[in-house]
Amino acid sequence: MDTSTLTSATWTLLFAAAFLQGLSKGGMPGVSILAIPLVAMVIPGKAASGLILPMLILGDLFAVAIYRRHAVWRHLLRLIPCAIVGVIAGWLVLERVDDRQLRPLIGAIVLAMIALNWWRMRRMGGDMRVPQGWWFPLLMGLAAGATTMMANAAGPIMVIYLLAMRLPKMEYMGTGAIFYLLMNLFKVPFMAQLGLVNGPSLGLNLWLAPAVLAGALLGKRLLHRIDQKPFEQLALGLAALAGLKLLC
Repeated sequence: MDTSTLTSATWTLLFAAAFLQGLSKGGMPGVSILAIPLVAMVIPGKAASGLILPMLILGDLFAVAIYRRHAVWRHLLRLIPCAIVGVIAGWLVLERVDDRQLRPLIGAIVLAMIALNWWRMRRMGGDMRVPQGWWFPLLMGLAAGATTMMANAAGPIMVIYLLAMRLPKMEYMGTGAIFYLLMNLFKVPFMAQLGLVNGPSLGLNLWLAPAVLAGALLGKRLLHRIDQKPFEQLALGLAALAGLKLLC
């Protein structure tokens, strides 16, 4: 990926996406959904997934360093085996689609994730209990693994799962941080095998790393100081527009 060919508009979108990924990992998880279509709008579909992955891992390392003591491992042990199967399924899909097919697929995944988030905000904010039987982590794990492999878009699924477990805010952040780091590290060899994580893409990630760290630091400060609901609503609205653009 030759950075000399990138326009100023492309750089702006990439830095914005990197900042949003860091902001999400630091303490404002609702905004991450917007970063995915931002990158996919300026980088070919498959390459976008590979470019986003190191941003996520850098943010994950920050989040684990801050919140790891709050992780609830019993929930992770139920979820991770199913997510591994989902990642492998997503990898098999990526091997069989091209960029022209993946672009609308990413748009559809983003819109589906937004719909899940909308459902969560409308229904889970009340007294309705979300199913917690053996099949629930199986379904959530498979869905999270497949969507994170194809479009790095497992966030809303994890929101639903972690909130269903009735986790307080800090346990929510710690459990999510461990899950995302393990899954994103697990994805690296698959992405490398597909040629989506390579020398040029990692070079571009070095340029974007300061934006990820800046977002993570701001997210950590905002976690205790601001209501994230307006941020989630704005991010979801903008992401819906971007997702619709990817479908067109």
